[in-house]
Amino acid sequence: MAALTREDGARGQKKGRRGCEHYDRGCLLKAQQTCEECSTLFGEYYCSICHLFDKDKKQYHCENCGICRIGPKEDFFHCLKCNLCLAMNLQGKHKCIENVSRQNCPICLEDIHTSRVVAHVLPCGHLLHRTCYEEMLKEGYRCPLCMHSALDMSRYWRQLDDEVAQTPMPSEYQNMTVDILCNDCNGRSTVQFHILGMKCNICESYNTAQAGGCRISLDQQ
Repeated sequence: MAALTREDGARGQKKGRRGCEHYDRGCLLKAQQTCEECSTLFGEYYCSICHLFDKDKKQYHCENCGICRIGPKEDFFHCLKCNLCLAMNLQGKHKCIENVSRQNCPICLEDIHTSRVVAHVLPCGHLLHRTCYEEMLKEGYRCPLCMHSALDMSRYWRQLDDEVAQTPMPSEYQNMTVDILCNDCNGRSTVQFHILGMKCNICESYNTAQAGGCRISLDQQ
């Protein structure tokens, strides 16, 4: 083995050295930010745990995550239950799901925990890549996993109230009721059928799904 190492070193000298002149192929390397002999800087950022070399992006090593993340560190905190570093403005203001960061993004199916793309926490607690979340809003407003509203829809629900009030149903449908399941509060209720949407009696959300057949009141029959 020693002979092979000497031969490799000799071949390396014939071909010319690569990188720092103090490096000999086959020698024992110690990972560090600069060369001990010539002080050449190998990376503006260096993590002695991950052995990561990179340009300065305000990185920091999170012991709980087990990896380096793009900072600055003071803008993030580690949620022990979610097992992920999140923006400080979410501290105490997000729904925790244990180890939710170990799941893949439901939009792109790529890993969230080790991604360089910032994670976006939905009101339901599920995570998406921020870029995937922004693309999702172009097509819909519901979490792809649980169908809960992905943002505050209260203003839109009030607009829908006005549209429903201004759009009466034909006489044969005016006394028709239907059972619904609310995706936001998970409550069940019986409401008047309307083609524009059916409002939850519990939380007043229109993010509902029909849970049974339509019924017409006895006085209508």
